[in-house]
Amino acid sequence: MPYTHPDQPLYEIKANLFKALAHPARIRVLEVLTAGIGPTPVSELLAATELEPSSLSQHLGVLKRHKVVTSARSGNAVYYQLAHPSIRELLVIARMFLADTLAAQRDQFDAIASLPPVTRA
Repeated sequence: MPYTHPDQPLYEIKANLFKALAHPARIRVLEVLTAGIGPTPVSELLAATELEPSSLSQHLGVLKRHKVVTSARSGNAVYYQLAHPSIRELLVIARMFLADTLAAQRDQFDAIASLPPVTRA
C-alpha cells in the first residue's frame, strides 16, 4: 500500500494554485490587477492585455475558479480584483526570483569573456 501523507490534499490545492498561475496571460492579468487601485473593469483588462474577449474570459474563469480573483457586477460592467493581498506579494517575490535568476545567468554569460581564447584546429 503506498504511503499517503496526511497533508496531501493541501499539496494538491497548492499545486492547483500554481497551475492557475501557469500561463503568461493570467500572470499579465494579475499584474494589471496589482497595478490598479481597486476593482478593474473587464474593458481595462482587455485594453491592457490585448487578449481576445473570449480568451480573457477563459483566463479570468480559471483565476476565479482557483480563488485568485473575485468579480462583481455593476450595471453592465464586470469588475475584477485580487482575492487576497498576498497574491500581490507572490507576484513581487516571483519577479525578484526572476530578476535574480536572470542576473546570475547574465553573470555566467559575461564570464565567458574572461575565458582564454579557443582556436580551431
